[in-house]
Amino acid sequence: MFGEVEEISILSPSMIRIVLGGDGLDGFTVTDYTDQYVNAYFIPENASYSPPFELEEVRSLGDDQRPRPRRFTVRKWDSDTRRLTIDFVTHGDQGYAGAWAQKAQIGDRLQFKGPNGGYKPDMKADWHLLAGDESAISAISASVESIPETKTCLVFLVVDGPENRIKFTSSHLHQIKWVYRSAVLDPDLALLEAIKSQEFPAGEFDIFIHGEASEVRNIRKYFISEYEINIESASISPYWRRDHTDEAWRSIKKQWLADQEMDI
Repeated sequence: MFGEVEEISILSPSMIRIVLGGDGLDGFTVTDYTDQYVNAYFIPENASYSPPFELEEVRSLGDDQRPRPRRFTVRKWDSDTRRLTIDFVTHGDQGYAGAWAQKAQIGDRLQFKGPNGGYKPDMKADWHLLAGDESAISAISASVESIPETKTCLVFLVVDGPENRIKFTSSHLHQIKWVYRSAVLDPDLALLEAIKSQEFPAGEFDIFIHGEASEVRNIRKYFISEYEINIESASISPYWRRDHTDEAWRSIKKQWLADQEMDI
């Protein structure tokens, strides 16, 4: 499946929104998950092929030709116009996905598999807590928009500074708390400290915490020790790891997750 770039907009100094459309999305079937994602394939600049392509065929090409897979959350799927919105976090020239988004032009194509997902807010919970960094903003935004305006929701988002804030729909009971790395002594603990300083409402709460691996793990430990949460029903997951490429993180992620289970 593939989409053609129809719109490009700059959301912040570190995020670009790209809207995909076209006949290549005819088979797209939305899921019930608010963190639904697609596995996109980014082609090296010197590749001898372009979307659409047979994945198994190009995977057999040399390392300088094969596509690089990256997972991206669906920010929005418009079933009327059949257009797909994906927000890309950018880090200059680093990486494949962010670099592609920064150079994207109308008519460019992006091939992917999916969507799939694993989380949607539990409406039986008394209130909801969601936290993460730039990599989780799309999933958190979509999740908050699905929670009734009459239900309490606490959201913690860590970004570099005020200029990196992203607007999304919420109500007065959906409290969005932005945390700035530039304003704290230890950016690695900024999200955890913001959560620890918050007075929580009474009742059972639904949890969604995704982002950088070590930060997510520290928050996970905190909730296990202080709130004795049911870890099986909570959605707590590392999207990436600082100082690791996507490939390097994938190579150790299974063992890292196994080690994390020892925190319980």
